[in-house]
Amino acid sequence: MTASATLALSTTDLRKSYGRQMALDGLSLEVPSGVVYGFLGPNGAGKTTTMRLLTGLIRPNSGSISLLGRAFTGSQHDILHDVGALIESPSFYPHLSARDNLTVIGATGRRAAKARIDELLELVGLTDRAGDRVSRYSFGMKQRLGIAVALLNDPKLLLLDEPANGLDPVGIVNLRDTLKALAAAGKTVFISSHILPEVQQLADIVGIVAAGRLVTQGPLEELLTSQALIRVKVCPEEVAGASEVLSKLTGGGSIETQDPDAVWLSARIAANRAAEVNRALVGAGIYASGLEAGSDLESLFLQLTAPPEPTMQPTRPGAIPGWNSGVES
Repeated sequence: MTASATLALSTTDLRKSYGRQMALDGLSLEVPSGVVYGFLGPNGAGKTTTMRLLTGLIRPNSGSISLLGRAFTGSQHDILHDVGALIESPSFYPHLSARDNLTVIGATGRRAAKARIDELLELVGLTDRAGDRVSRYSFGMKQRLGIAVALLNDPKLLLLDEPANGLDPVGIVNLRDTLKALAAAGKTVFISSHILPEVQQLADIVGIVAAGRLVTQGPLEELLTSQALIRVKVCPEEVAGASEVLSKLTGGGSIETQDPDAVWLSARIAANRAAEVNRALVGAGIYASGLEAGSDLESLFLQLTAPPEPTMQPTRPGAIPGWNSGVES
């Protein structure tokens, strides 16, 4: 995707198993410098395992990792001084205040100045509660403090596993603005999240994994364009004519599902061509009773990660398999 000299993070054929369970099965990622990279996948896809490998908490069975242009085997602590991480639920000294936690944690690496600690407390919105014991913090407040810890050493690479967990809407917006500003300043943000609409607003590049394998990776806008679907609902007697119209526009189409009164057709067409599709149908004397464009990240995610439909189970009338399914991470 890009020259290795410009990569902040990369993995090559990374494999990790727990007994007979394969968590990662040949994962190869390329994360350029100075971007927000959204790392997505359903539960059990291998996202947290990847994060733990990238921070040296566990070791791979095979494959290689490169961080900030250097090979990383898990034991080079000097590399990790330039990496900030929030993996799973952050842990703190519950009897200490937020400010004291940052001071103590900062002393384990490059000692953080008081001004830096104050700056981070303000950044994550904890200045007014900085002197309170962390044992009195809500989950969302602990999450904010975890983000402050990840930023403590002013890292070049930031690894965040579900950083929006427990944050209210204002906190999520503030987090988004902060991460965008960090990337604009040249830092690299690698973020795993299940909040797909938020990732769509935040990420420059996304990688989607399923069952420990990378299923797609690339600039978000390009992926949305290449995977976009337009779906058209017509009467059964108009299927042939509508299929012909879609074929002329795209070179092909497919029937997704049907009920006694209507049929849904789908074609891989960019969402911004929906009006063109509608005009072509009307020109052919076909008036669609429904037209939907599926070019959002959630639709892309579901297309690439949803398990196959059972072959013997009938589809519920009017349902579009995977289109309105819930998303887990």
